[in-house]
Amino acid sequence: MTELILASGSPRRKEMLTALGVDFEVVLPMVDETKIEGETPAKKAELAADTKARWVAERCPHGVVIAADTIVVRTACEVLGKPQGAREAVDMLLSLSGDSHHVITGASVISPSKHQKCVFHVSTKVVFRSLSKGEVERYVATGEPMDKAGAYGIQGRGALLVKRIEGCYFNVVGLPLPRLGEVLQDFGIILL
Repeated sequence: MTELILASGSPRRKEMLTALGVDFEVVLPMVDETKIEGETPAKKAELAADTKARWVAERCPHGVVIAADTIVVRTACEVLGKPQGAREAVDMLLSLSGDSHHVITGASVISPSKHQKCVFHVSTKVVFRSLSKGEVERYVATGEPMDKAGAYGIQGRGALLVKRIEGCYFNVVGLPLPRLGEVLQDFGIILL
């Protein structure tokens, strides 16, 4: 069986693949994502994922490498990254309150031995309910938002901020599993 390699240190991505019963190895890409630019937020996410996947594939030519990059887009071009502190997390969440935004995950799957690659992205619309400053401050005080794009995690307490989503829930967590499963079939890896 082909070995899967996850080019990510994200605990959420590891949990999702583990929940599928998939055997995989984790190899952390040494890539400075802050220097990656794209014409659109979707292209930036794709390019960041592909840069990470290529870095790992060059060092691990024996398997199929999966990499992803998730970003939160508040307007057509305003990307919200991971907050640099509690104040920035509060500001981000208040800016999302009562409004919609998009979560875009770019993904790259590479098989060096088969000379095969697929780069794609999935976008999910997320609508937040109206939030009070007190609610936001209490959520930020939990520490949950600090390592997440857009300053929330839908799979945790951040679910309480969300009114509804339109699209793939797993994409918002950080790995669009249904689309990834389809792509992996093209690489000869059948998950179901």
